This record gives sequence, C-alpha cells and structure tokens, in this order.
Amino acid sequence: MPTYTAPTRDTRFVVNELLDLASYGNLPGFESATPDMIDTVINEAGKFCSEVLHPLNQVGDQQGCTRHDDGSVTTPEGFKEAFAQYVESGWGTIASPEEFGGQGMPHVMGFVVEEFMATSNMAFAMYPGLTTGAIAALIAAGTEEQKAMYVPNMIAGKWLGTMNLTEPHCGTDLGMIRTKAEPQADGSYEITGTKIFISAGEHDLTENIVHLVLAKTPGAPDSSKGISLFVVPKFLVNEDGSLGERNGVSCGSIEHKMGINGNATCLLNYDGAKGWMVGEENKGLAAMFVMMNAARLGVGIQGLAQSEIAYQNGVTYALDRRQGRALTGPAEPEAKADPIFVHPDVRRMLMDAKAFNEGMRALCLWGALLVDLSHKAQTEEERAEADQLIGLMTPVIKGYGTDKGYEFATNMQQVYGGHGYVKEWGMEQFVRDARIAMIYEGTNGVQAMDLCGRKLASKGGAAIQAFFKLIGENIAEAKKDDDLAPMAEKLEKALGEQQAATMWFMQNAMQNPNNLGAGAHHYMHLMGIVTLGLMWLRMAKVAKEALAGSPEDKAFYETKLATARYYFDRFVPDAGALRRKIEAGSESMMALPEEAFATAA
Repeated sequence: MPTYTAPTRDTRFVVNELLDLASYGNLPGFESATPDMIDTVINEAGKFCSEVLHPLNQVGDQQGCTRHDDGSVTTPEGFKEAFAQYVESGWGTIASPEEFGGQGMPHVMGFVVEEFMATSNMAFAMYPGLTTGAIAALIAAGTEEQKAMYVPNMIAGKWLGTMNLTEPHCGTDLGMIRTKAEPQADGSYEITGTKIFISAGEHDLTENIVHLVLAKTPGAPDSSKGISLFVVPKFLVNEDGSLGERNGVSCGSIEHKMGINGNATCLLNYDGAKGWMVGEENKGLAAMFVMMNAARLGVGIQGLAQSEIAYQNGVTYALDRRQGRALTGPAEPEAKADPIFVHPDVRRMLMDAKAFNEGMRALCLWGALLVDLSHKAQTEEERAEADQLIGLMTPVIKGYGTDKGYEFATNMQQVYGGHGYVKEWGMEQFVRDARIAMIYEGTNGVQAMDLCGRKLASKGGAAIQAFFKLIGENIAEAKKDDDLAPMAEKLEKALGEQQAATMWFMQNAMQNPNNLGAGAHHYMHLMGIVTLGLMWLRMAKVAKEALAGSPEDKAFYETKLATARYYFDRFVPDAGALRRKIEAGSESMMALPEEAFATAA
C-alpha cells in the first residue's frame, strides 16, 4: 500500500523564506496571510490530504465511477463523505474573493492546497479543480446577475463547475465546434450538441453542476471568431436561488480511461438545454481562456504531484529493498545484501525526482504569486510585468512540468523493478494518472507552440526580455558570493543557450514556420531548465543565509544546498543539447513523404 505525507516543511520554506509572503502584507488579500495563518493552512491542508484523501486514492482507481441507466453517475466509495469534509473545512474558499464568500487569501495558498490534494488523490482533486477556473471566468465576463446566482454557491462547494470545449470531431481546433446556441425570446439560448472528455461532468457530490459551454450562435463566423460562451446549469436556478427543473443536459457515457478512474470523464449531450451567454457574442474563446489558463497552471501542479508521491514511495522502497552490494564495498556487511539505495543508478533516479519536485514546487508557487501581483501589485508597471511573466510561464509550468513529472513518476516505478509493474504496490497508478496531464488542457506540443508562436513575440518580445533581465540580475548578484558563483555561472551559460535559441527562431522561423514548430518542444524544455535554475539559485541563496544563523534544522538547509548543486550539475548541461536540436531546423524532420511512413507489405 503506497503512502503519502504532505511536504509541509518544504512548502513552508518556499512560502515563508523563498517568496517571503509576509512581506506583501500591504497588498489587498495578503494582510491575512500572516506567518501563523500560513503555517496553519499548510499543516492542516497537509493533514486533511494525507489522512482523508490519500486513503481513497487506490479505492477510486479500483472502483472507478458508475453511470446508471438514468444517466446519473456515482463516485467511488468514500468520495461523497470526503467531499463533505472538504466543504465543511472550507478548503475551496481559501483564495476565492471575499465578496462572494471566499477567504480572499493569496493564490499562493490556494496552490498549496491544490498541490496537496492532487498528490494525495488526483482524481478526487479534479472535481473541485475546474470550479476555480469557472469562477474566474464568470467573475471576469459574467453579468452581475450571473455572478450573484452562481459564484457564491460554487465557492462554498454547494455546486461545482465544468469546462465544455471538446467535441467528438475536434479537440484543439475549437473553430470546428458544432454545438449550436439558438436565441430565445426570454434572452436565454437553447444549447444543442455533444461535448466529450468533460472532467467531473456528472457526479453525486453536489446538488447542482454549472457547465460553461462553448457554442455558436446562428450566423456566427465558421471559425474560432464565431465562438460564444454560455453558462448551462444541470438544474435551472429559480429567482430565489432554489433549484428548479432539470435542464436538457445529460451524461451519455463515461470514458474507460488509462488513469484518473475515480473522476467521471463524461460525454455530455445537450438537447435544447437552457443556457445564458457569458460575455459578448463571438467573444467566448477570450472568456474561456481565463478558465483555461487557470486550468493549465493546475495541470502543471498535477505533474509535480504525481512525481512527488511516486518519489516518496520510491525512497521508502529503496531504503528497504536489498539487492547486491555497494560498488565501494558492502555498506552493511552483517546483512546478506545492501539496500538498493546505495547504487548510483538508483540514486540518480531519486535525485532527479527530488531536484525536479522541489524546483517545480518553487516555480508553481512563484507562478501563483505572479498571478496575485498581476492583480494586486501597487503600480500599473508592476502589475503589467507580473502579468507578462505569468503569461510566459504558463505553458512552461504546464508543458515542462507534466513532461518531467511523468518521466520521474516512471523512474520511481523503475526503482521498484518488477514490483513497480504490479498493481498492489500502487506505483503503476501514479504513472497512469500522470499520463493524462501531458494531454489535456492543450497537449504539450500545443503548449510549446503557444510559448514559441505567441508568447515570445507578444508585445515585441517584452515578456521574454523581462524574463532574461530578471535571470541576469539574479545571476549577477549570486556571482558576488564565492559559494553561489559556480551555480550562477552554469545558469548563465544555460541562459546564453536560451538567448541564442531565441535569436535563431527570430532569424529562421519567418521564412520557414516549420523551423519554429520543429524546435518548439525543445525550446519549452530549455526554458524549463533555465526557469527551474532560477528557482534553485534563489533557494540556494536563502539556504546559505539560513545556515549562517545556525538554525535548529541545519540538515534541511544543507540538503537544500546539496540538491541545488546536483540540479546545476545534472539538469543544466542539457540546455546546450536542446539548443543544438533547435538549430538543426526542420529539414530532416519534414523531408520524408507520407508514403515513407507506411509499413512495408
């Protein structure tokens, strides 16, 4: 049976020492994030997820969800009771606006809870997961009546929300959607069509489900410029807030998936369902992007989450399992064999995961801080810079975070050897659950193209230049310290590789767009390496300063420094190889004709 212990000590380090959240106390919403409150949220969220949610993780995987003949869906054993505890404890209200019943704390604290939930039970976490994005979309684009009708109950956990984009014939290319929205005399619309892959599209956890649905009105352009957004509740809501009749939306089936079996991934049929437009006609994609960007950050956290839980169990197994002898001589001569923990290749896999997990945690929480600052920083210039940076970081957090999260979850399965392939040990579930994160909310190839095709050139390259400037400043400061200088110099070299790759795109992508497409995924990984390098350089600086004060938990900071050195030794050198792949261009990739890929008879 796998185990999970929330990494509360490392999270407190990131929130309190690296980000120094208390120093933002002069900004709206941050005043409540006192050190005592931060520690309470982290510790209690860790306890809830470790003790309540994690024991249901294998249960949910084994039982899955059940669709009944009437279209209703029941969740796995224990999920309803756990969700009731989730609601009662107010975990969904942490970072939600106070005006709608939330606690109004920084997004950083919301991301802390989100990580612990996704790590302890990813399928469960997905039920309330998209609700945060749905709330953001309604607040950003909805009418005052729509906000009042839906948002308070969604924040309270009384209702949950979904995002309906994909259809059987189209995925990423949303301009191809066929779902129709016919205007009605009362100002509503009749929504008709089929949506697939809808996470938490039907379940028994709440009394109502609020669907946000993309559809096209009559005469709308037959492209992405003709998409509108609609709010379509499972049950209609009366003027007094009570629930009325069942709406014309039903679950036609639930997918039988590779992983996340505890979450109901539904095909939803809309048969003249009553909906209301959110925002302007034909501007639905812009409103939906508010939700999608929130979801993409959440999926990046899922990549970290599955790597983290697999790592924790990999360490336990490596310390317990005995096989062979240490290469330098028996580590425990009195035993017949040494723990596999002594073998360098096992250490390689464990250290890779550790360095990624801690660096990725710092990046996700820094990203959450940027979200906060983009809305709440004191000056317009600061808000604009934070908005630029988080826009640039979003595809990296989602794409690089889930690519590497899956890789390291698989490596932890490898630590177990044959036992990792057997269901009872639980490791194969982490691998299966991690796999979806590379696919949904835009595949990682789409994330890479968003980064390279849109974000790099946005506003004349302002965001990437701000990113280069930020890292350059951190490197220059660190090089003044003899202990940090070697790490700073390695990051400086990797930054140079990214800058060179960026320039190569500028010189070679215009005349041949395939050059951009062929190198985009490599560039996303190159930027991921550099960005985690920034996090590790900052963490090394904080750890060194803490050690100068002779802290009680000296070993924690020494371990942090040792892991930072490992990251710069083992991750950062890959930057050069990625640049060379980018500069190879697209010629050899695109050279073969289609028939060359067919299997010879």
